[in-house]
Amino acid sequence: MAATPQEPLSFVRLAALDERRPTYPQSLVELAYEQLLSMLVTMRIAPGAHIGIEALARQLDISQTPIREALTLLEAQKLAYKIPNVGFRAAELLTREEVHDLFDLRLLIEPAAAAFAAKTADDAALARLAGLAGEMSGAQTGNELAYAQFAEGDAKLHHLVAAASGNRFIAETVQGLHAHLHIFRFLFKTNATAKAVQEHEAIIGALLARDPARAEEAMREHLAASRARMNVVLEELERTTAEASPDAGGRSRRGRSRRR
Repeated sequence: MAATPQEPLSFVRLAALDERRPTYPQSLVELAYEQLLSMLVTMRIAPGAHIGIEALARQLDISQTPIREALTLLEAQKLAYKIPNVGFRAAELLTREEVHDLFDLRLLIEPAAAAFAAKTADDAALARLAGLAGEMSGAQTGNELAYAQFAEGDAKLHHLVAAASGNRFIAETVQGLHAHLHIFRFLFKTNATAKAVQEHEAIIGALLARDPARAEEAMREHLAASRARMNVVLEELERTTAEASPDAGGRSRRGRSRRR
């Protein structure tokens, strides 16, 4: 997904930069961004953990400047945050309540955005969406970097649909949620990508057919399916946490069950 000199940065990164390119040579910023994104989305950098810039510079064999530029992009996407006089930390995972509130809002906005896009999007916008969906279909399996690129592609796809709606306020709202990369942090090591590809194809097919009702329903079904996948993961996390928590006697539930 690295950009070429003739090709602008992705929609997500342009939005994070307020449509300004980084001042440092783009290739090194792209390298640092993709590596950091992979570490954050796959949680090799744990939620809330300190992000050591010096160690990353040694690991990636680049200077600290492009890493700082990349962290600025990730901070704008709410995947990292800076503490004065301390440095950068990875964002915490969303709580269960935040996840459900997020999906409630998305279900209000994004199906309508898809319906509008089916009516108003120009051919160039639809071609970009179809091309992006094809790229994501080919990237659904692979290593952690490929997974992070798929997650970023998912974010870009939803942003492009919102932008194609022709409603600036819808587009700004969807962009401002920064939902997709956070959601994919939960879904790593699941089969979410294969299912998402099929759901994206249904959305794109409805848009290309200029069918507002079908586009709205396809987007609603995609979000509902994504929410269901999240529920499975959240329930498993809660179960694991409960099993590992100590009981009144100071023994873990997990340990107690093993002795039975």
